[in-house]
Amino acid sequence: MQIQDLPYSDPGVPDARSGPRLLWWLGRNQLGGQCRALLWGMLHFASVCALPFCVGLAVQAAVDRSARRLALTGGLMLLCGTAIAVGDTFLHRAAVTNWITAAARLQQLLARKAAYLGSALTRRVAAGEVVTVSTGDVEKLGWFVEAVSRFTAAALTVVVVCVALLVYQPALGVVVAVGLPVVALAVLPLLPRATSRADVQREKAGRATELASDTVAGLRVLRGIGGEDLFLDRYRRASQEVRHAAVRSARMWSVISALQVLLPGLLLIVVVLRGVQLAREGRITVGELVTVYSAVMIVNYPLRHFVEIAMAYSFSRPSAQRAARVLSLERLTDTEGSRATELPGGDLFDPATGLRAPAHGFTAVVCGDPDMAGRLADRLGGHAPEPGPSVLLGGVPLDELSLDQARTAVLVQDKDPVLLSGTLRELLDVPASGTVRAEDALAAAQCTDVLDALVQGSLDASDPMDARITERGRSLSGGQRQRLALARSLVADPGVLVLDEPTSAVDSHTEARIADGLRRLRSGRTTVVLTSSPLLLDRADEVVFLHEGAVAATGKHRELIGTEPRYRAVVTRETEDEQRTSAGTTAPPPPRDRPDPSDGAPLLGALEPLEEIEESA
Repeated sequence: MQIQDLPYSDPGVPDARSGPRLLWWLGRNQLGGQCRALLWGMLHFASVCALPFCVGLAVQAAVDRSARRLALTGGLMLLCGTAIAVGDTFLHRAAVTNWITAAARLQQLLARKAAYLGSALTRRVAAGEVVTVSTGDVEKLGWFVEAVSRFTAAALTVVVVCVALLVYQPALGVVVAVGLPVVALAVLPLLPRATSRADVQREKAGRATELASDTVAGLRVLRGIGGEDLFLDRYRRASQEVRHAAVRSARMWSVISALQVLLPGLLLIVVVLRGVQLAREGRITVGELVTVYSAVMIVNYPLRHFVEIAMAYSFSRPSAQRAARVLSLERLTDTEGSRATELPGGDLFDPATGLRAPAHGFTAVVCGDPDMAGRLADRLGGHAPEPGPSVLLGGVPLDELSLDQARTAVLVQDKDPVLLSGTLRELLDVPASGTVRAEDALAAAQCTDVLDALVQGSLDASDPMDARITERGRSLSGGQRQRLALARSLVADPGVLVLDEPTSAVDSHTEARIADGLRRLRSGRTTVVLTSSPLLLDRADEVVFLHEGAVAATGKHRELIGTEPRYRAVVTRETEDEQRTSAGTTAPPPPRDRPDPSDGAPLLGALEPLEEIEESA
C-alpha cells in the first residue's frame, strides 16, 4: 500500500478485543510495508556496522605498509557509504509510508464506526475522547507500527555484529556480547514510570485546556457575574500543576538519556582496557583493537532503537486501548441489512410504548418525563439506547433494514442539534429528496432574522447562503441555532421526520408561525413531534400522551386538555394544588409557561381559539 493509494477501499475488520490485539492486527495488515522496511533497515544498519571492520583493515594495512590492501579497503568503505545512503533513504521512505498508512487505516475505521453509531457514539464515549483517539492516539499507533520494522532490523544487526566480533576476535568479542544486552535492556525498567509521569502530564494539560476553553466560551457570563478573577486563579493553579508534572516527567526522561550515554561509555572503557591488555600480550593486533573499539561505538546507533521501541509501545498501548474501546462499540440493534427490501412506508409503531404514528400525518407526542422523550426519539430513529423490540415502519422492523435504508427512512432531530462550521449553503447541502428547496425550508423555520444576522456578521458575504457559521453556531442564539437545524431537517425531506422539542428556544409568536410552516411543508409526509407546547399540539392531527413509558391517552389537544388531568398537568405545568382546585371544573386554567409579550396575559392553548391567541399577540 502506497500513500498515493489512500484511502483504503476496505480498511478491514479490526481486532478490537484489547489494545495489544489491535496493535498486532495493525502490524499484520502492514506486513508488506514492514518487510520492505526491514530489508532496507538491514542494508542500512549492516553497512553502518561494517565501517569499523573497514577502518580496522585500513589501519592494519597502513601498519603493514600494504598499498594494495589499503586501496581495497578504501573501495570497501566507498561501497559501505553508498549502501548506507541508499539504505537510509529507502528505510525512511518505507517507515514513513508504514506510519501514514497505518494511521490512515485507523482513522478510516474510526470514521466508519462514528458513521455507523451516529448520535449513539457520544452518549457512550465522551466526544473529547473520540477526538483524542482520532488525532493524537492515531499518531502514536502509527509510530509503533513503523518502529517495529526498524527495531527488528536493528536487533538483527546487533546480533550479527556480536557474532562477527566473536569470530573476528573472540577475546574481545565475549566482552562485547555480554555488555551489549546489558546496555540495551538497562533502561527498560525505568520506562513504565517515565510513561506514567508523561500520562499524568498529558491529563493535567488536558484539564487545563478544557478549563481555558470553558472560560473563553463563558466569558460573557463570567463578566456579568464578575467571575473573571476566580476562573483566572483556577487556570493559574491548573497551569502550575501542568508545569510541576512536566518537570517530574522531564527528570525521568533525563535519567534515561543519561543512562543511554553512560552505559555505552562504560562498555567502551571496559573494551579499551581489555584490548590494551591483550595488545600488550601480543594476542591481538592494533587493527583488531581499532576494529572492536569502532564496532562498539557504531553499534550504539542501532541500540537506540531498543529504547525507541520500548517508548513507542509504552505510549501506544494506552492509545491502543482507547482506540479498541471505541472500535469495539456496537449498536444495540441489528441493522445489518438482513432484509433486502425497498424503503418501507406506512405507520410508525413502537412496540415498547404502544405509540403509533399514522402515515402521512402530523402526530404530537407528550411525555411526562423529558428523559423518556429523548430515549423515545432515539428509538423511533433506530438508535435504541437500550435493548428492546424494534420499531416497525409499515410493519418492517428498522433493525432488519440496512443502516443507510433506516436513516433514509427515518430522520431524528434531537433537542440539542449540532451545526457544523462552514457556509449556510454547505450546512443545507444534505442528502435530500430534492422536493423541498432551501428557501422554502428556511421560510418554514422562520429564519429571516437568522439570515440577516449571518450577513451582518460576515464581512465578505452579501448572500446569506455564503455567510459562514462558526463552530457549533456559537455566534448565534439558541433559538437561531434551533431554527437552522430545523430548516436542515426539512430540506432532507425524509419519509418520517422525528423532532424532539424543535421550538423550545423560540418565543410564542415565532413558534406559532413555525408550527404553521412545519404543517404546510410536511403535508403528505409522516411527522412526529415530541413536545409539550400547546401551539404545536393544537396543530397536530393526533396527540399521544405517554405516562410511565406507555400510551395513556390519544386524541385532539383540546379534548385531552379537558378529559385527561395528567396530560393537562404536563402541558399547562399545573401544580398538585391547582389540579385539585380544577378537578371539579370543566374549564382548565391557562398555561403558565408561555406569557404573551404584548400585554403579559398568559397564552391559552386549550379552549381559547388559536385565532384569538394570534390576534391578541
